[in-house]
Amino acid sequence: MESIWTSTASLPHFPTLGEDVQTDVLIIGGGMAGLLCAHELQQAGVSCMVAEARTIASGITKNTTAKITSQHGLIYRTLLRRFGPERARCYWQANQEALNAFRVLCQQIDCDFTTQDHFIYSKDDRQILEAELAALAAVGCPAKLEQHLPLPFPTVGGIKFPQQAQFHPLKFLASIVGNLNIYENTPVLELKEQEAVTEHGRIHADSIIVATHFPFLNKHGSYFLKLYQQRSYALALKNAQSIEGMYLDAQENGLSFRSHQDSLILGGGGHRTGKTGGGWQELEQLAKEYYPQAVITHRWATQDCMTLDGIPYIGQYSARTPNLYVATGFNKWGMTSSMVAARLLTDLVTGKGSPYASLFSPSRSILRPQLGINAWEAASNLLTPTAKRCPHMGCALKWNPQERSWDCPCHGSRFTESGKLIDNPATGDIQAPGDCAH
Repeated sequence: MESIWTSTASLPHFPTLGEDVQTDVLIIGGGMAGLLCAHELQQAGVSCMVAEARTIASGITKNTTAKITSQHGLIYRTLLRRFGPERARCYWQANQEALNAFRVLCQQIDCDFTTQDHFIYSKDDRQILEAELAALAAVGCPAKLEQHLPLPFPTVGGIKFPQQAQFHPLKFLASIVGNLNIYENTPVLELKEQEAVTEHGRIHADSIIVATHFPFLNKHGSYFLKLYQQRSYALALKNAQSIEGMYLDAQENGLSFRSHQDSLILGGGGHRTGKTGGGWQELEQLAKEYYPQAVITHRWATQDCMTLDGIPYIGQYSARTPNLYVATGFNKWGMTSSMVAARLLTDLVTGKGSPYASLFSPSRSILRPQLGINAWEAASNLLTPTAKRCPHMGCALKWNPQERSWDCPCHGSRFTESGKLIDNPATGDIQAPGDCAH
């Protein structure tokens, strides 16, 4: 299982930390968000370093569909209802600025960056598109409804966001990391005040940014209640009809489309981590139906942290941690959200402040319906009797037959069949890994 990105790009490698060091800002996590934070801080003249537990971009980043867009599903009608027009407009502006920041950076980078329109479509519900379009008009976004889309099935139309973009994420990162101060294979074992403890050295920093996808520090912020994780799947197809633009179904687990050179990337089959879902089997069946001459060249899956209200958590880790920051909960939109995080956190760390700080604050209200669902999932799986337990908080692990992994339905940690850690928030392997054959 390898994404189309990992098979068509290579990244440089960096040393492992072997001594005590000092920096102004430590960034924990070497994915898109962490590396963009380092890049933005460096551009602002701030001394910073990245500590990555494995190798850079080896986690979620390598498995994205790499759409750079401010169209995040049918989110604006929800934002308008929950937060009002000013905050909904603020969300759109933050993501448009992130898109434009990528556009400027990529002018000098060979990373297959292309400007594309993005569409959210529906097969049978025009009313939800019209409701979203009305919300976008209130926000001030120049979106419009298109009647005819080049998809392999009939639709009732799609909302078009013009002048969005797509790129090759690993080619992009390979071009920006060369001058960054990065340590690979350097997992942070413990966080103290302004200090991170690793296996072979301590990192002293005035400020620390946690960009580890799912925050690993449980005693602050209640992220184990505020986040859950969702699996999504993708296929790269050759000999499939190439399409202009990027497309996403308005249904939560519908299909996603984009082209990359002579391949079509088909996404979908999603489900909450630890639950059952369509996965690759669903995608393969649909690929045969819609593109009978196509050949599958790549197959991969990714995982996304989902927040209670659809807005990422970017800012101070908790109200009690003034020098500790976080970027998480990108809700399947990791590219624009990573850039939003990098720009916002750079402003906060350098004392500039940001008009977006309140909107993305991790300390905002958690009184949302999803909180009850998350709490129920955690409680029920904590009480489920099974020998396979997640070392994060002790939830019962579920066997994922498609990916042959042990998955945690509470918080999304994943493990190989033999018990080795794949995805956080767990920081270690399943206990007694030799006893993990299913």
